[in-house]
Amino acid sequence: MSNQVDSSFLLELKEYGAVGAEICFNCGTCTAQCPLATDGHNFPRNMIRLTQLGLTDQIRGNVDPWLCYYCGDCSGSCPREAEPAETMMALRRWLTAQYSGTDHSSELYTSEKAVWKTIIRAALIPLVLIVLYQIVTGFDNIVLDRVELNTFAPVLLVWAFVLLHGVYLGYRMIRGCLNMTNAILGSTKKDGVIPLRVYREEFRLLIINLVTQKRWRDCGEDHGKWSMHLLLVIGYSTMLVLIMGFLWWFQTDNIYPITHPQRWIGYVATILLIVAATSFLIGRWRKKDQIHRFSQPSDWLFPIFILVAAVTGILVNIFRYAGWPLPTYGIYTFHVMAAIAMLDVEVGVGKWAHLFYRPLAIYLEGVKVRMKQEQARQGMAPVSAD
Repeated sequence: MSNQVDSSFLLELKEYGAVGAEICFNCGTCTAQCPLATDGHNFPRNMIRLTQLGLTDQIRGNVDPWLCYYCGDCSGSCPREAEPAETMMALRRWLTAQYSGTDHSSELYTSEKAVWKTIIRAALIPLVLIVLYQIVTGFDNIVLDRVELNTFAPVLLVWAFVLLHGVYLGYRMIRGCLNMTNAILGSTKKDGVIPLRVYREEFRLLIINLVTQKRWRDCGEDHGKWSMHLLLVIGYSTMLVLIMGFLWWFQTDNIYPITHPQRWIGYVATILLIVAATSFLIGRWRKKDQIHRFSQPSDWLFPIFILVAAVTGILVNIFRYAGWPLPTYGIYTFHVMAAIAMLDVEVGVGKWAHLFYRPLAIYLEGVKVRMKQEQARQGMAPVSAD
């Protein structure tokens, strides 16, 4: 691991949203104020010092940026107004770009032009496919006297595209997670092979924190932020399961009563997404809270995408049940374009990835702690694999 000081890193991190890290004199007030900091993880102080020194190898292998859940208390208490919360957020953006293994993620965080190019390119893919399908079929599948969504866009073809795209996005996310794992566990692996048993026994940490995001609840006194993130996770996960696993059931021309699971499950998930996304956007617009004072474009994108996808999705159902063919087909096309653009901009390379990286960091830290305990019991002898 290199310990060479790199003074240029602080300037690089400013492109990711860091504010005032250069004026921090490392007094430790931020760490004393942080409700999540511990003796073993005294952030933000330690991360700001590493940032000032440009020790990027140590930053890559550190879980502290992910253990911070951005309550903003540290910035509110800083006597130098060095905005330590923004440095922690900038480090998460920078690390996400590092984990992606490409320059694409970095461009999305530092260039609005790159963001718009990616959005337009991704949105055009489903639009072009739908137009080509209409041309190949001679436009005969555009029924105008009634709504036939599955004639306009056959569900099995759409589902095949969704699954193929999901495999690509899954590969991108898994690659990022593996890069993160290698960076964080690299030094631990040098001390001995980590047994599969250790990974298995600590796995509950990943599942619990992925599902509940419970550390948000302990981050500051505002538990409403945790509640909104929980609603977002529930709504997003429900829609993901419906689309990836049950699109043949979810996208249908059948008219069901409001009590049918196909309707109310989708409606509940959509409402949760709209409520959570709207709450996030209002907070960023008002800028009353510490954490919303320095919002970057990447902070706006995810809730905007969520809101657009949720609203257009519910409009598809409204127009379909109202029996309006062209509005249904048009808004459906726009809905798919928005959803694909959101996934291509966010999954693995954007803020969406934070939902996975934070629980993964907690899990990997649990593995490191368990490994140290195993080595201590065995007198620091290398631990053999199962």
